[in-house]
Amino acid sequence: MSEATPRILIVEDEAHLANGLRFNLEAEGYVAKIAETGEAALQEASEFDLLILDAMLPGIDGFQVVSTLRERGSFMPVLMLTARGRPDDIVQGFSAGADDYLPKPFDLAILLARVNGLLRRSSWQRHNADDAVTIGDRVIDFRAMEIRHGERKYLLTLMETNLLRFLLNHSGEAVSRKRLLEEVWGVREDTDTRAIDNFIVRLRKYLEEEPTHPRHLLTVRGVGYRFDP
Repeated sequence: MSEATPRILIVEDEAHLANGLRFNLEAEGYVAKIAETGEAALQEASEFDLLILDAMLPGIDGFQVVSTLRERGSFMPVLMLTARGRPDDIVQGFSAGADDYLPKPFDLAILLARVNGLLRRSSWQRHNADDAVTIGDRVIDFRAMEIRHGERKYLLTLMETNLLRFLLNHSGEAVSRKRLLEEVWGVREDTDTRAIDNFIVRLRKYLEEEPTHPRHLLTVRGVGYRFDP
């Protein structure tokens, strides 16, 4: 996040909702702009510090937008709005790279709190200078939200950072997929847990010498995962 006034891009095709969000965000002191399509969001996202992104958009939907941003190396915080708050939609958003979600209809105060929390956590992660852990020949830098391996750097999303921190904080403990959904993502309904597996696959590529034969991010059959530093 930049040191100046945070800039927020609202990606929403419902004009009434988008204009209301812009008005209220500006009243809170943010700089806010509206993009009505996913295509427009992808063109303009680099100029902003945070995205409020509707999942259902004409053309390129919100899931594709956040996935494309992550593939491009953009790791700005993304708050995804979901029409019904279905667990599968929420998990799909997290799998694509979103950092938080809010089901419609939502309370404005809750949205503002989520926005402030994402911006604050992103800033804290990047400014806490003593928050790095060495695992083998890799350095997990929670401040910079990256894993370093020699001259190589693997950038992490805020959600990947939070997941890795949770597993590290519970090193040696078998942690179930359901617990990860509940305590890292805040999803407390019956949900397809395969999205957790997708996250683990990505983190293994960054952290393991041989991702298909991991030494640190271990699968506990029938349960979930264990982090062995």
